[in-house]
Amino acid sequence: MDILIKPIVTEKMTGQTEVLKCYGFIVDKRANKYQIKKAVQDMYGVSVVSVNTMRYGSKEKSRFTKNGLVRGKTNAFKKAVVSLVDGDVIDFYSNI
Repeated sequence: MDILIKPIVTEKMTGQTEVLKCYGFIVDKRANKYQIKKAVQDMYGVSVVSVNTMRYGSKEKSRFTKNGLVRGKTNAFKKAVVSLVDGDVIDFYSNI
């Protein structure tokens, strides 16, 4: 099971990173906090203080097109906010 799916790089998350040293990740829905903590420590080589998780449900969406009404839904996902020890930093842009 691949725990970490992708990091969250948004304006809001970047602001939290600068002030609170918190980093956001989209994670597997079945992963618990201990597995998330171990995955972040193994992948980035940092010390994790705490992990907060949130589950987001899917949303129904619809739009009008030339062919009529198109209905669908967004994906459900789980988000983890990871707090690091002072002095530790994760650089998401080093792989680019």
